[in-house]
Formats: sequence, C-alpha cells, structure tokens
Amino acid sequence: MMKILVIEDEANIAQLLRLYLEQAGYAVVTANDGIAGIELHAREKPDLVILDLMLPMLDGMEVCRRIRTWANTPILMLTARQSEEDRIAGLDSGADDYLVKPFSPREVISRVKAILRRAGLYSSPGVEGEGHHADEKSASGEELSYGSLLINIPARRVTVGPQALSLTVKEFDLLALMAKAPDRVFTRETLLNQVWGYSYLGDGRTVDVHIGTLRKKLESTKQVQQVIQTVWGVGYKFVPPGMESSS
Repeated sequence: MMKILVIEDEANIAQLLRLYLEQAGYAVVTANDGIAGIELHAREKPDLVILDLMLPMLDGMEVCRRIRTWANTPILMLTARQSEEDRIAGLDSGADDYLVKPFSPREVISRVKAILRRAGLYSSPGVEGEGHHADEKSASGEELSYGSLLINIPARRVTVGPQALSLTVKEFDLLALMAKAPDRVFTRETLLNQVWGYSYLGDGRTVDVHIGTLRKKLESTKQVQQVIQTVWGVGYKFVPPGMESSS
C-alpha cells in the first residue's frame, strides 16, 4: 500500500484528505505543522507528500526545500494563494505540482495518481499485481549516455561522471523525454502534456521554472553545460555535448 504524508494545519481539510485518500487505497499519515511534517517524513519515508503552503512553525516553502535536500519524494503543494508568483515560487522550491484552495478532493486524488504514475510508482493502489516500481520496469527501461552524462531510465537515476544528481520527479521526466530525442524542439504545451500526464490547467511558466532548476543542477557539475537550450518563442531542446546546435 502506497503511503501519503499530509502536512496540513487545518484539521477539517486534513481529515477530508485522509478520508478520500484512504478510500482510494492509500495509507495516510498526517502532521499539522512544518517541523512535525519534516520529522514524520524522515521517519515514515512516504511515497508522496501533500503539503500546505501556510503552516505554523515552518512554512511549506521551507519544508519543501528541506525535504529536497535528502529526498526526491513527489510533493503536491496546496495553498489558498492564487497569484502566479506564488505558484511559481512553490514550484521553484521543489514542488512537483500545485493546487489552489478550495479544491475538489477528487481532483487531489487524480493528481496524486498522475504524479505517482509519472514517478514510476504504483498506478493502482490497493490492487495486487497491477503496479510495480520503476526499478522493476526492465522491459521498458533503457540507459542514455552522452559523454559524462548518464541517464538510467528504469532506475530514474542521473549521474555526471561520479556525481549523482538529485532531481525531482518532473525534472527527471523533462530530461529523459528530451534526451530521448536529441535536437528535437519541444514546445511548452508538448512538455506540459507529456510530462505532467493529464489535462494540466497551467501555463508555460510552469515548464520554464522546472527547466531552470534542472539546468542549474546539470550545470553545477561543471562537466555538463548548455545541454538544454532555449528556442526562443517555441520551447526547449536537448543538445548533447559535441552536437552542434541548429538554433
């Protein structure tokens, strides 16, 4: 059974999420402040975190950043703030998806399933034999190698030389998708559709934020520079080391 950690200080919302998640076949643990949420994450090692932005003790942005220092657990951020700046800030802190309150519990479940499916985890919780972890998907797995950059698809692992990169679910999916088709230009709409995996009611800046954080992580190694290039007015493409860019 997949385990979901809900970090939410509003008791009625936390209880509603627990009810719907348990009905969908997930095990649920809850915390009502940021510090308790971090401690519970370290102890329980959940498969996904539903994280409120406005929390006592430690806000959701900081909780997300701290979790990202040691784990790639998918994070769905919840907030009452509706501005585009807040959404971008949440994604930039390491969240994989963002949902504005008030929300439909059914939409939360739909997004949880989509995120877990994209993460290579169980697609049908509570049904024996229908899902398996990405590490076991050897039949559909592959390994992409571009110089010092190695992308292991079934293990969802990226290394540059001896250094392993800590990527979020969406960062890995973006890199893997583009790296499978070097020099192909992907529009933002195509990336939203293929990486987010459902009808995403967002805009291109969501992609831009994830591409930005992915670039920083790749280029921080000093061995991989400018492999993800911007095609102005269109989108992005992956240009392996040694391949001349046509843009």
